[in-house]
Amino acid sequence: MPSIAIITGSASGIGLAIARRLARDGATVALLDLNTEALQPIAAELGGHAYSVDLTDYQAVEVVIARVVAQFGRVDVLVNSAGITGLTQTPTHLMPLDNVRQVFEINFWGALHTTRAVLPTMLQQNYGRILHIASIAGKEGNPGMLGYSASKAAVIGMAKAQGKEYANTGITVNALAPAVIMTPLVEALPEAQVTYMTDRIPMHRCGTLDEVANTVAFIVSPENSFTTGFCYDLSGGRATY
Repeated sequence: MPSIAIITGSASGIGLAIARRLARDGATVALLDLNTEALQPIAAELGGHAYSVDLTDYQAVEVVIARVVAQFGRVDVLVNSAGITGLTQTPTHLMPLDNVRQVFEINFWGALHTTRAVLPTMLQQNYGRILHIASIAGKEGNPGMLGYSASKAAVIGMAKAQGKEYANTGITVNALAPAVIMTPLVEALPEAQVTYMTDRIPMHRCGTLDEVANTVAFIVSPENSFTTGFCYDLSGGRATY
């Protein structure tokens, strides 16, 4: 029986790469994003289903998750990939507080909203795989990126707490902390800036979208049944703890 997988932020970047990989593995993918226009052709390509939702609105998230459950009868996988960077190159004393709040609303609260909404279904079926996409910034902190670093640290802490909370239920909850991944956004950066970032990575290169998707495919698979509350490394050796 194919799994039912919800992927947030699936209109582009890492979320899209994950959706494509899980669909290729036979999953029925429910694609959640605010960008409805971009979602429709992706849903058609993957034979999936598109749902437009503001992840910061818990009631709206509950409605969408209920629609997915009503349509498919269950949810096996949730990947929380939606996120924003917020302001960069801005020290704390100059960082607008509203910007930090906005980053937390999407990166942390958005992931909490979808997780909270999907857990009753997973508990009823005694099975589930939840993965929060965090960041190396959540482990090490990136200067000038207070909101992003702190929100991703919160996401890692959430995975650790939830992993323990549901350890005896058949549900695993983990996080994944990528370093810089080669996306169109990174490809557009000046070569010197990319070199600065990759010089901190022992492999001296960016990760690829395929490498992210391949790792995610294992983490959310039935075979990965004895790891929960863990933050997986995807940093080319930069932060292996």
